Amino acid sequence: MPTLTPSFYEGIPEETRVELELLPHQERFAKLATVKELTPRDLLHFLSQKSGLPVCEGFELVPQPTESIPLRLIHEYQCLPIETPEKSDEPGTISLVTLWPPEERADRWIHAVCGLRPKWYLALAEEVNNTITQNFGVGAGSLEASEMELEEADSDDTEEDEDAAVIRFVNEVVQKAVVDRATDIHFEPHRETLRIRYRIDGNLVSVRVPDNLVRFQDAIISRLKIMAKLNISEKRRPQDGRITFGAGKNELDIRISTFPTMYGESISLRLLSQKSAPISMLELGLRPNEEEKITRALTSPHGIILVTGPTGSGKSTSLTAYIRTINSPERRIITVEDPVEYEVPGVNQTQVRTEIGLNFASALRHILRQDPDVIMVGEIRDRETADIAIRASLTGHLVLSTLHTNDAPGALTRLIDMEIEPFLIASSVELIVAQRLVRQLCPKCSRPANLEPGMGETCLAAMRIDPSEAAHLHLAREAVGCEACNGIGFRGRIGLFEILRVSEGIHELIVQRASARLIRQKALQEGMRSLMQSGWEHVKNGMTTIEEIMRYAELEEEDASVENSKAN
Repeated sequence: MPTLTPSFYEGIPEETRVELELLPHQERFAKLATVKELTPRDLLHFLSQKSGLPVCEGFELVPQPTESIPLRLIHEYQCLPIETPEKSDEPGTISLVTLWPPEERADRWIHAVCGLRPKWYLALAEEVNNTITQNFGVGAGSLEASEMELEEADSDDTEEDEDAAVIRFVNEVVQKAVVDRATDIHFEPHRETLRIRYRIDGNLVSVRVPDNLVRFQDAIISRLKIMAKLNISEKRRPQDGRITFGAGKNELDIRISTFPTMYGESISLRLLSQKSAPISMLELGLRPNEEEKITRALTSPHGIILVTGPTGSGKSTSLTAYIRTINSPERRIITVEDPVEYEVPGVNQTQVRTEIGLNFASALRHILRQDPDVIMVGEIRDRETADIAIRASLTGHLVLSTLHTNDAPGALTRLIDMEIEPFLIASSVELIVAQRLVRQLCPKCSRPANLEPGMGETCLAAMRIDPSEAAHLHLAREAVGCEACNGIGFRGRIGLFEILRVSEGIHELIVQRASARLIRQKALQEGMRSLMQSGWEHVKNGMTTIEEIMRYAELEEEDASVENSKAN
């Protein structure tokens, strides 16, 4: 059978070559593309040239593929039975597509098990891997292989083989989540199944899993708890832990939370990658004028900068980007977070520990004795924390923190609700940034939106956008779905921002205990751009859809109704 020629690794150091040969095929493909500075498609044709195997793009699986070749071999050799590209079946052969030229051992095994001589083709690693996952589920081969091996194994080896299969399965689930850009993984036990879901771009996506997964449920949950060094015998109480997971060159920090349910423990994993941490404010999606306003506030020697929004709106991510912007050897920066999501070199970071009484308020009190220039508080949750933060800002410290409010003006009234004196708020708060995250259109498959007559104008009215902007409705685009975005039509997220600077006019309204509605009206008169206006700019630039922005327009309408009822 064709094999790689000796010149394949030409120009690659011996140490790198040894490292490549130890990697699984998909990781080897990705790393080699980096080493040789080739695109995946160019590397595919390079492999074809060096091995003599033909390339098969856009392959089609045979019906009932597992009848042609066992799932165990599909997983182990990362291959799939396909319809013969030449459309002419050769007696005694089976056409297989794979992502890496196979070894002779694979050829012999498949011939022995299937009774057919393999005819090999090459395809993109990502395409082969995605097809296996979509048709057989994440980690299907690991558990299937375990069951087949257990039938032949000695009783002494049974437990060891099953443990190895579960370890492989858990690793594959996490690796697949990294490839799909998931931020969370949820293992949810139900009566007859263990459901696994990824959160991608803010939306939950179900993961296809093997039919026999429920049999391994307890072992999978125990494996996750062992990785996080949790008590595996404690199943009645929630537990929290942390896992360090190697994902290629990048190290993944995983926060794990367990919660008892009717059918077992629900496990949630939050994936935090230093590689995905924003290193500048431009990466947040801020426009140049918005970045200028925030930078001006960050250079202030004292005052409070607040970032507001619901859970999952990227507040901690923004704070990290702000800290990176102002971090320098001349500034002593101390943070207290829950938890520390991104490490920033040169910054003193600590994590709250409520079990020993180290909460935001007590930590902040001690931080003030550490001679800081800048303090970052993960969240202002109560009056005590708010009071200490405000007094710290008034005594010459720059304080950054977050609040759970729906918009920028709401942060001011929220502090008043915490019984902080209005004159202290007006004197200390410099800037408030409200933000949301919306899904970003896939650049490869989005197309001009086909809006029904009058629909665009109705949406603009709901978003409180000037009717004259209807002239730009032809710039709106819609999601389609392609291979690059896994058929979703969106890839990544982008921020909407509402930035309120406390001017003299706003200062007076705060002291008078004015409502958030009046403060908003004043801020808009002074040039503040609302979240909806920020979203409309992204729509005009082809970054997202009108439907994505309308989700938040409806929420704003509800908030306005609540505010009006309170005022009345």
